[in-house]
Amino acid sequence: MSLLNRIFRCVLLLAGMSLMATAGASPTMPQAGVEYQVLKRPQPADGGKKIEVIEFFGYFCPHCNALEPLIAEWVKKQGDNIVFKRVHVNFHGLVPQQKLYFTMEAMGKADEYHMKAFNAFHIDRNRLQSDAEVMEFVNKSGLDKQKFSDIYNSFSIQSKLNRAAQLSDAYQVDGVPFIAVDGRFTTSPVMSVTTIARVTEEEQNRSVLQVLDFLITKIQKERNAPAAPAAASSAAPASAAAPAKAPVKKK
Repeated sequence: MSLLNRIFRCVLLLAGMSLMATAGASPTMPQAGVEYQVLKRPQPADGGKKIEVIEFFGYFCPHCNALEPLIAEWVKKQGDNIVFKRVHVNFHGLVPQQKLYFTMEAMGKADEYHMKAFNAFHIDRNRLQSDAEVMEFVNKSGLDKQKFSDIYNSFSIQSKLNRAAQLSDAYQVDGVPFIAVDGRFTTSPVMSVTTIARVTEEEQNRSVLQVLDFLITKIQKERNAPAAPAAASSAAPASAAAPAKAPVKKK
């Protein structure tokens, strides 16, 4: 999708939100094709016995920034039910932002510094558009500068960038925030209130969490359902052979 198309999408989203006032958004029974989509080509999920949840996001995105505190709380509540992953998308050519997230992730610091990166962009006005601006954030945040720099410029980070592009294509991500569940389902705050008029952004965000709860429960029920019994043989058991008749003697 081109930059102009993405900008147009965001303008439509904001315009729609500005025209809507609150009316108690609460998608109690999400429907496939409405509040969430079912992928035509399911993707391999890497959650093992847990359910994989992937959030596609960008530090540049104000809606991702607004969703982050709520989804972080939701992830904590899910505990061992899920494996939660984030993928920073490559919209607008902001590769330094991608590298920032994936480097923090490789350092084991993503959870601790994730919101600080959002604040750097949306509050401190550091656009994180260049390596220099990223390093400015690193210096101010207290991250280990040398370790960060070594990982930031490594081949492993380039591999993560390539993988992010593959996942974005596979899940058909055309806007963020965008959430994939179990390699089969996708949803977003906007999608979650498709049938509900007049909502605020916070209500959108809380609604998408309700959709996620629904999907997690749905998948758990599928996994815990008893296996179908083996089909009974349609052939009737063979009856005992009738005793042979004695030959008739001629008189």
